[in-house]
Amino acid sequence: MSMITLQNPSRPEVTVLSNTFIDNYMPEANGEFVKVYVYLLRTLSNAPVSFALEQMADRLLCTEKDVLRALKYWDKAGLLTLQYTPDKKLCGIVLHSPSGSSRETESSGQNTQSQTPARPKEIQASAEPAAPVAASARAGSKPLPKASSLTPDRIRELKQNEDIIQLLYIAEQYLGKTLTPTEMQKILFFYDELKMSADLIEYLIEYCVSRNHKSIRYIETVALAWAEEGIRTVSMAKDSNSRYAKDYFTILKALGITGRNPVDTEIAMMDTWLKTYGFTMDLIQEACSRTVLQTGQPSFQYTDKILSGWKKKEVHNMDDVKALDAEHKKRKASKAPARPSSSAPNRFNNFQQREYNFDEYEKRLLNQ
Repeated sequence: MSMITLQNPSRPEVTVLSNTFIDNYMPEANGEFVKVYVYLLRTLSNAPVSFALEQMADRLLCTEKDVLRALKYWDKAGLLTLQYTPDKKLCGIVLHSPSGSSRETESSGQNTQSQTPARPKEIQASAEPAAPVAASARAGSKPLPKASSLTPDRIRELKQNEDIIQLLYIAEQYLGKTLTPTEMQKILFFYDELKMSADLIEYLIEYCVSRNHKSIRYIETVALAWAEEGIRTVSMAKDSNSRYAKDYFTILKALGITGRNPVDTEIAMMDTWLKTYGFTMDLIQEACSRTVLQTGQPSFQYTDKILSGWKKKEVHNMDDVKALDAEHKKRKASKAPARPSSSAPNRFNNFQQREYNFDEYEKRLLNQ
């Protein structure tokens, strides 16, 4: 009996998206995260396949950090597992079949990940691990609303507002592109949930773009920080920005850094010292001076170690610092071993000392 070969030369290229994903995972996920997940499914049509996250970011018109944030989100949701090399570099992605709901996934954690199919598909990737993100929310503060709290009906209603129509147009001019649904929803969230005026949102976007940040995630981070700080007008935002910008450069100068602007990680640390810890500038400058004296170079990490230590010891002013220094010297002196007396026995002075009267010897020699 001869074998028959079945062929389909006109097979259409199709990416299958699970209904479970659409029903249980997609509604709560950020639009950018969904885009990354769908792109992974599309890539799996030729699995196993290798690619760089830089290529994926370029393809999706976003940054590598945006892609990594999406991957870590889906990893936490149980839809994939990230694999790392011993030196903490992302080297592989294993996709799992969607099952249950994303809410159950977040609460059960390991239980969801245990539902891995027998033969998961793998994607090899090459990228640096994402840098940790500093938390901006203060302990004990009231949690801010989320963008997902806007209903479709409310979004349609807001889009009829003349101020919103104008604001969305201006946002597209600043960002240099047509707004995605996610970006549009974020801007509406600033207006409706964070209670920011259209003028303030316009200044917010202008401020972020002027710092070469067009990502809606960066813009949202700044918006949440302003909401926490109680900024409600453009003048308040400008005052806050100018005040802290001046402080930033004062701190950089105290560390011996000149001729450049602070980077985001440095700004995050300085915001912690100024806003979270509430330290005065003279305390921060003192910590910077001690950093340079001890290390011989500018080190934000060393300065942060000094200031976090002062925070734990409830330092509020320079008098408190002087008191800590005095206490440290006293404790150090009490632990220091006593110096041996010059007459105490040692290996060079371990015999019975004799006492001589040199005046008497001199008289005897003269009388001879």
